[in-house]
Amino acid sequence: MIRNLRAIPLLIALSPILLAQEPVTIHVDAGQTTSRFRPVWNYFGYDEPNYTYAENGRKLLKELADLSKEPVQVRTHNLLTTGDAVAALKWGSTNAYTEDASGKPVYNWTIVDRILSTYLSLGIKPFVEIGFMPKALSTHPDPYQHNFPQGDVFTGWSYPPTSYEKWSELVYQWVKHCTAKYGVAEAQSWAWEVWNEPDIGYWHGTPEEYDKLYDYTVAAVRKALPGAHVGGPASTGPSGKKAAAFLRQFLEHCSSHDTPLDFITFHAKGHPEFVEGHVVMGITHELQDAVEGFRIVHSFDKFKNLPIILSEADPEGCAACSARTNPANAYRNGDLYPVYTAVAMKALLQLAEREQVNLQGILTWAFEFEGQPYFEGFRTLATNGIDKPILNFFRMAGLMTGSIIPVTSISDVPLDTLMSAGARQHPDVDAMAVRNEHRVAALVWNYRDEDVLGASANVKLQITGLPATAQQVLINHYRIDRSHSNAYTIWKLLGSPQEPTSQQRDALEQASQLQTLDSPHWVAAKAGAIDLDFSLPLHGLSLVEAFW
Repeated sequence: MIRNLRAIPLLIALSPILLAQEPVTIHVDAGQTTSRFRPVWNYFGYDEPNYTYAENGRKLLKELADLSKEPVQVRTHNLLTTGDAVAALKWGSTNAYTEDASGKPVYNWTIVDRILSTYLSLGIKPFVEIGFMPKALSTHPDPYQHNFPQGDVFTGWSYPPTSYEKWSELVYQWVKHCTAKYGVAEAQSWAWEVWNEPDIGYWHGTPEEYDKLYDYTVAAVRKALPGAHVGGPASTGPSGKKAAAFLRQFLEHCSSHDTPLDFITFHAKGHPEFVEGHVVMGITHELQDAVEGFRIVHSFDKFKNLPIILSEADPEGCAACSARTNPANAYRNGDLYPVYTAVAMKALLQLAEREQVNLQGILTWAFEFEGQPYFEGFRTLATNGIDKPILNFFRMAGLMTGSIIPVTSISDVPLDTLMSAGARQHPDVDAMAVRNEHRVAALVWNYRDEDVLGASANVKLQITGLPATAQQVLINHYRIDRSHSNAYTIWKLLGSPQEPTSQQRDALEQASQLQTLDSPHWVAAKAGAIDLDFSLPLHGLSLVEAFW
């Protein structure tokens, strides 16, 4: 939902009054189009599959489905984990597989179907992560369910199977069931990914044992569903030597054994720190993860053109670690998270182009948690049904359709600097833009790694290359900052209520939606060009649409 800022005039007074810097000119050339802008952003995921069909889970999934005409894809852990289907932090279960007293398999697809059917009923595509190990098949079944944040998370569900044949049969029966229930064509349109982060504690086996698991799993999927799209290994960030070696050996295995591989997944994570009382983002780490993975993939002639999906790409690694216990995670509630995500998206696309790889998806590992305090600082898209500013970034991203057009800024931070030092010496004031037949959309940001107050940027957005016949251009201007599209600011203003009244709840709902800034309005075009001047606060994000 999009709301006009004038509906909430109180928000305007909340921005810090800081002197703007010299004008920053950003030039958008609508006369030159390049490739189509692929919606790489529309992938999401989470640990706790049972939240899928909770009231707030369904509400959020409906909002994700509404972001774009192209289907959103959703990935979850624990689709085969044994348990009572009661979710907890970093935990979920479906009880899909048990055994009777004689050791005979017992399949129960009730909860798995409930999860997948929820996605499909909303127009969402399942990105099916095949895992984790059912208790009856685990080589180390006890203890099985963890109690995060106490104790070890990597319990019995993370071990290899007692029988790869039984595991393979489980996968075969599951995929066969899906084809019967949802249809062959539908199931063939899903991505089927084997496991998660097998290079760390999610897999208590060797790399060779994971390769074996992959082979058995893919064979079972393809047996039940010829033509299924299969891939992996969903390993951790390849900027680490161990993770890089794991990804490389997996690709070598698939190459030498001619194992089916339709897409490649690995993860890329930033590394924020809490320094002198404030958060300092670590975008360099996320970009280094990505570029090292891209280079490994490109080194294999057989695989260098395959789709790459960063099946987790985030500012850091633990969605269920709150800002209350991890101060470096305090970026998650406010305006820093969306602007970071915009900067990372452009940088990842630039890296993929430079390294000549096929980046298809950037998956945000964030959803919602039931029964947790408002704005606790988990990496979520919504809190108790109230959308956080990060979700408004994705609403903006959903408006970025068409072909990519060139952008130049006099105050951007070059890609190589972002990769080596981040945006710390001065803010990154930059943009990316797309064009349709009668429309240009420019996503403009003012980003710095440090979560501190700073001067607004006085932006001069120049759009050239419009048709000479366009004399009047209609402008829509959407904004996320501390004062706009930001329920967190309002929640704090209301006294941080953990039991908001119905009136407070309405105010939070209204503030949580994407808001417009002095829109719509007309501007005159001269010789196919328009100039737009506006102030953009530090960590502010604008989406400017121009129609003619």
